[in-house]
Amino acid sequence: MKTGILGGTFNPVHVAHLRIAEEVRDTFALDRVLFIPAASPPHKAMEGEVPFETRCAMVRLATADNHAFAVSDMEGGRPGKSYSIDTIRALKEEYPGDEFFFIIGSDSFLDIGSWYDYEAIFASCNLVVAARPGAEAADLLTALPVAITAQFCYYPAEKRLAHRSGYSVYWLAGVPLDISSRSIRGLARLGRSIRYLVPEAVERYINEQRIYAHDG
Repeated sequence: MKTGILGGTFNPVHVAHLRIAEEVRDTFALDRVLFIPAASPPHKAMEGEVPFETRCAMVRLATADNHAFAVSDMEGGRPGKSYSIDTIRALKEEYPGDEFFFIIGSDSFLDIGSWYDYEAIFASCNLVVAARPGAEAADLLTALPVAITAQFCYYPAEKRLAHRSGYSVYWLAGVPLDISSRSIRGLARLGRSIRYLVPEAVERYINEQRIYAHDG
């Protein structure tokens, strides 16, 4: 089985997350995409103190109508920071027959050198770098940390990096939607419409639960 991994705080999940997941699923003929909310993200503080369970509930609502999308709350049961490499290793142990594609935005890829044990990620699964507005990384080789460039061969015609482990890093231009969870929280806090930025079920849940009404 070919499985995509899409992690994030999902605070809240929005249509750009869903569109990226769908484009990766379609482009690489994935059988499923796992959405994995971070319990304790290592790179940024959780704004608004939105509980893990609430963020998981929003992702479940957002993905309910797509049989190829699934949600895992595995990071909620793990103490400490939610490091991506730990999640990848746990999934490989749980699903040893799967081929994994770790989905990462180009903005995060440009910063991957600061991630915990980042070299091991490239040696553990394929990566798909999805274009994000304002974060150009189409030249994947120059976007890599200098310390590990020798581990790769670059195939520019395919926009693909081949790692010495046998896994690859792919560039996905896609349709970069300039939507951010931060802007959605700001609109919700002001009582303004978030329609068409998040799925209808998520919009309703946010409004009914007043999740961001007191977000500072």
